[in-house]
Amino acid sequence: MSDEILHAESADPVDPAATPEPDEVIEYPEAVRIESRFLFVDVSAMRAKQLRKGARVRLAPDVPRPLKPERMAMEEVRHRLVEWALPEFKVEIDLR
Repeated sequence: MSDEILHAESADPVDPAATPEPDEVIEYPEAVRIESRFLFVDVSAMRAKQLRKGARVRLAPDVPRPLKPERMAMEEVRHRLVEWALPEFKVEIDLR
């Protein structure tokens, strides 16, 4: 899976100065629902990669948090907390 195929948007920056207090709840816009299980896996995998690199968890404090970043990413995608976009493909056909 490469970044050209799927671009999971809005990775949280890992900046200690910009890190909010632990009690502070950040509101994230609701993402588009994912209908395809294959797209769900791709978006979750990219979000898990961000979490392993130190991105902030987006789940609310009252939601049970799994320990593994992959499971945490899947919960974030299920709760529609991860924005995503597919690239636009251009098909050029030469009919000579």
